[in-house]
Amino acid sequence: MPKRAPQPTTAPRERAFLVGVEIHGQDHILTLDDSLAEMSRLCDTAGLEVVGELTQKLDRPNPQTLIGSGKVEELKALAEETLADVIVFDEELIPRHQRELEEALGQNVRLLDRTAVILDIFAQHAHTSEGQLQVKLAQYEYYLPRLTGRWTHLARQAGGGGGRAGSVGGVGLRGPGETQLEVDRRAIRKEISRLKDELEKICAHREHYRVQRKRSRLPTVSLVGYTNAGKSTLLNRLTGANVYVADQLFATLDPTTRRVELSGNEVALFTDTVGFIQKLPTTLVAAFRATLEEIAEADLLIHVVDISHPNAMNHAEAVQQTLDEIGAAHIPVIVALNKIDRLPDPESARAALRAFPQAVAISARTGEGMEELIGLVRHTLYASLIPIHVHLPYQQGQLISLFHEFGQVEQIEHRRSGVTLKGRIPGRLAAQFSAWKVKPGAPIEKEDEHDPMAE
Repeated sequence: MPKRAPQPTTAPRERAFLVGVEIHGQDHILTLDDSLAEMSRLCDTAGLEVVGELTQKLDRPNPQTLIGSGKVEELKALAEETLADVIVFDEELIPRHQRELEEALGQNVRLLDRTAVILDIFAQHAHTSEGQLQVKLAQYEYYLPRLTGRWTHLARQAGGGGGRAGSVGGVGLRGPGETQLEVDRRAIRKEISRLKDELEKICAHREHYRVQRKRSRLPTVSLVGYTNAGKSTLLNRLTGANVYVADQLFATLDPTTRRVELSGNEVALFTDTVGFIQKLPTTLVAAFRATLEEIAEADLLIHVVDISHPNAMNHAEAVQQTLDEIGAAHIPVIVALNKIDRLPDPESARAALRAFPQAVAISARTGEGMEELIGLVRHTLYASLIPIHVHLPYQQGQLISLFHEFGQVEQIEHRRSGVTLKGRIPGRLAAQFSAWKVKPGAPIEKEDEHDPMAE
């Protein structure tokens, strides 16, 4: 009896053909080739097998199809030749480009862009109810303006469950027509409203816990960095936690907080956060507001940089841009140049330290540099004092007490509208006083105004 052919243990991965575009005058952190290499890793993480790529440099985008009409025909032929199931653009396509390209490329191949792939990865990696809500909201808001006859019943398809790559939003499904499209749009708008309400409750819940943490006087440290820089490995090294680690982009999505003893009675709460990436989709930034607020409210940021990556400095720039966007640029930062164990010459990492004001070379995998990192964290949170001049309304009694308890008061004046304090405070507390800083030369009140302390 003839032997049966062995059956595959896993389903074959869908074949993806990549398209990269460089438009003259647009500011990109990575080169076209490097960006496509990153896009290839994203596709791999999403479960797609890259079978080819096409690039084009343009003075200006084609208003209909982004790339030129000749390139569209070339792309269609190459996709057929490589038996591609999916065409992936390394850009976020506007709805018009999406529709026109779908029409030009035909029904035999699906079309995704960078944002759709990232959303799919997030859907696979979101395990908490909060993370799944955030991903669903981002998906709905992204796909709503892109609904066509091929993109219907999104409400059944989108969501945080680890679906097959390329299936997010019902890509490839054919709907019954415009009537069904309008039904879908109404259902999606209703679902977007519901998800926003749910996430507002989460925001309020997080704010409640942030207030509790501040009252407990435990400083908070957020680990930030480009995706796959080693943040989760570092948290595991510092705390003995068991956060999931993998050599792939966005391996961990949901934030994890652990307590770390710095020395003696000095402790801090360390939080591992979602990794950043160049061209981070705006829908994700908006949907993950509650999570990103954890970063903006931290006392200290540890910016983890994979110094072994050839684009390490570009990645660091992308992270800094995102920190600026979410309102975290004012928070003290320590840069941890990670993965020095992968360098042929670790001294090159130490040379790179000069590019950052507060930096340390480490290996989260081997533990090298951990003592120096912890010492720098301790010094920043507890030992270093920075000068500050603030005018605090009397309603801000907690901040007034905080200044007296942890700072050094050099000058104090009680005025009608509040207390003016000048002195020095730990750098970790600076963010809490930023809204009340006195600008040099700015008047506060006239000296002869009513002083409540004089009575």
